[in-house]
Amino acid sequence: MSDYRRYYVPGGTYFLAVVTDRRAPLFSRPHARRLLGSVMRRCHLRRPCEVMAIVLLPDHFHRLWALPPGDDAYSQRVRWIKREFTRTWLQLGGKEQPRTAPQIREGRRRFWQRRFWEHTIRDETDLEVHFDYIHYNPVKHKLVRRPSDWPWSSLHRWVRAGHYQPNWAGGNAVSASTSEFGE
Repeated sequence: MSDYRRYYVPGGTYFLAVVTDRRAPLFSRPHARRLLGSVMRRCHLRRPCEVMAIVLLPDHFHRLWALPPGDDAYSQRVRWIKREFTRTWLQLGGKEQPRTAPQIREGRRRFWQRRFWEHTIRDETDLEVHFDYIHYNPVKHKLVRRPSDWPWSSLHRWVRAGHYQPNWAGGNAVSASTSEFGE
């Protein structure tokens, strides 16, 4: 087994990728999207942080979080979101993918990949690259032609704020500098 270690920086900014088990398109369902949004809002009430950027795709989501000074608990936030979504989904009658005997013995559910991908933002350039990557992600996955065509993205907030032009990246290929950040 690999020696897997996460990097924790109190007050840091983190890029996160959280993926459903076997990339099941769970979030193509409106009620799953609404539930995830509700769970994320409750998480922020429990453990505040700034959500700088977010995109929700059928089988995964990306977030860019800036944590409060002295706080490095991004893993606990992701764990709580995954656990609370799963618990509530099952309570509401939602189904999960079939579980194997070892998964049943270990009490594991079949909603999320076991881990998530995280990257600690190093500087302003790194922040901009990940900011753009998140907003371009629906185009990368061939879900839309233009980032502004995807409704489940913080891009629309940043267009209104003047950070992006309404036609940002419309029809253009993603730059090579962002292609290294896969799921």
